[in-house]
Amino acid sequence: MATLSFSIPDEVSEAFNRAFVDSDQNELIAEFMRKAVAEAEQQSRRQEAFRLLTERRSLRPKLSFEEILEARTEVRR
Repeated sequence: MATLSFSIPDEVSEAFNRAFVDSDQNELIAEFMRKAVAEAEQQSRRQEAFRLLTERRSLRPKLSFEEILEARTEVRR
């Protein structure tokens, strides 16, 4: 198991200690870090998906408003 050392504001440390006094604080920190990693990975996937959608948007066919209405009407028949 790895050991990390980092500085946090005293008030955050004190609030954490009060809030989680009867908890396994090491396990809590590990779980918070797991969630932070998962959220960062998810955010990266979202950014990549947005980039691809934006990039591919220019490749899709361009239709006029009238063409869209006509296609929509045909599909609904």
